[in-house]
Order: sequence, then C-alpha cells, then structure tokens
Amino acid sequence: MSNLDVRPSAVACGGREDVPGGPVHEVLPPRRVPLGESTFVRRLLPSLGRRMVGAWCFVDHYGPDDIADQPGMQVPPHPHIGLQTVSWLHDGEVLHRDSLGSLQTVRPRELGLMTAGRAIAHSEESPRDHPRILHGAQLWVALPDTHRRTDPAFEHHGDLPVVTGPGFSGTVILGEFDGAASPGTVFTPIVGADVALADGADVRLPVEPDFEYAALTMSGVTEVDGVRAEPGSMVYLGCGRRELRLRADGASGLVLLGGEPFAEKLVMWWNFVARSGEEIRRAREDWTSGDGFGVVHGYDGPPIPAPALPDVPLKPRGRVR
Repeated sequence: MSNLDVRPSAVACGGREDVPGGPVHEVLPPRRVPLGESTFVRRLLPSLGRRMVGAWCFVDHYGPDDIADQPGMQVPPHPHIGLQTVSWLHDGEVLHRDSLGSLQTVRPRELGLMTAGRAIAHSEESPRDHPRILHGAQLWVALPDTHRRTDPAFEHHGDLPVVTGPGFSGTVILGEFDGAASPGTVFTPIVGADVALADGADVRLPVEPDFEYAALTMSGVTEVDGVRAEPGSMVYLGCGRRELRLRADGASGLVLLGGEPFAEKLVMWWNFVARSGEEIRRAREDWTSGDGFGVVHGYDGPPIPAPALPDVPLKPRGRVR
C-alpha cells in the first residue's frame, strides 16, 4: 500500500482547531493516480479541503477492474513509518509480503492490518492466478506519538464481527460499531465499518457524537444524510451526530470511517507519517541506504526508490488548507 507519486507533495495534517463542531456535508471529489504498474486508484484523502477523518489520513478506492488478462496490482517493496495500513477488498485477492517475513493472501472482507511503527517495508501484488475482478480500498491510520515508534507488526483477521438490521449488514473493520468490536489492534479511538445496504433500505446507524465521520461509497448509489454519493466519492460529515441516516434505491455498499479528531499535528510525505521534516529526511536516507527497514523477500522486482525531497521545508500545520 503505497503512494507511488514520483513527486509527492508534503501534506500537513492533524490538530483539532479546524474540525467542525457540528454536522456538515462535504463531498470530497476523487483524484485519479497510478498505483503500481497497471492499477489506477481514486484518492480521497488527503484532499485539497480535508486531510484527516479521526486518525484516518489516507484513503484510496480502486476498481472494480477487470484484470483477467492483466497482472493486476503490482506494488514493489516500499517503506512506511508512523502509521498503520489497512487492506480492504470487495473483490479479488492481494498477496502481502513484508520485511518481518509475513506472507499472506488477503481476500474480500478480511482484514490485513500492518503496523509500521518505527519502520517496516512491504509489497502488494495480485497473485499469479488471480480472480477476474479487483475492487477495494487502501487506508492509512496515523499512529499517536506514544505509539508511533512501536515495533512493526502484521495481523490478518479472516473472521470479523458482523452486525445486522433491517436492510443492512455491517462488517466491523476496526474499532467498535453498533456494539461489536474488531479484533484488529488500534492505538486511538477509531471506527471503520463496511456497510451493505439492500435495495430500498432506509436505515439509521448509531454513531458517536464526539467522533468525526466520512462515508466512502464503494458500489451503487447511497444517500448519506441526504447527500447523494456516487461510487468512488466520499462525504465528510463532521461531528455531532448520534445517528446517521442512509438510503439506497438499489443495492449499495460503503465504508464508514470515523474517530476522535486527531489532536497532534503531522507532516506526511510519500509513505511516511512524521512530526517534522527532519524525521522524514532521516527516514528517506535510511531507505535509500538500506538501513532500518529490513528486506522484503520473494517479490519479483527491485524496491521502489525514494523520490527527491521538495525544495521547501516540510512543516506540520493544520488539517485543512
């Protein structure tokens, strides 16, 4: 799970001063960017108007793509610090390798959760014999200062809790939702839930008033608190709700992301989440020199070289421009 931009810009995010205190409706348009050799994604976070939702700091949506005659996802080894990555699929398979020696195929509605902590490297690829359709989301969670230098780790959870009600079912990806808790390790108050809506559903989901939320539409068209959301779009909702109304004219699916607004200010560049430009510079030097991140074995190809740092200083600022 990587940002493969060859000229990545620094993104300053975090801090609570720009978090709306009450409900809002902001439609975040996607930006089309390449991921690996043959996959394109729709990038929703960070965006020009919004940089985080709780601790969620990076959101890509890809597919559904027909990759029957293509290699599919091919993301060579690359580094991370200061974050967790979440692999989430609706269709297809992704083979995860990392510098801890993990080798795991992640399938639809299974959680692939990697905690980068102080440093890790990994690759992601569609298996050689892969399903025809690839469709999913790539997500990052910023680690709070007390845990951002923790030891790296990888978790795979194939049996996640599911909550149901008239017209909907919800798989709990991370955190707690409607009384059910994901087994995935979290370090900050957060929630991620994959919600499937039946044709004609009109439901009200319980949400935490102190959390800020956003809804990423994966498939179909969903009316999110009165806002029509097309596939691949995300609606930022702010804070202050105790319930969230969802309506579907046809079967649809979305990922609900939320969490306590992230108080710490961050600077994010390439695949690193840090607190200063100097920390990012050191991480880049370590990756370039081969120090600290370990080696990903088994991927057929070289690791991704680090892009050049921008000429301007990298400084943490607020969460919106």
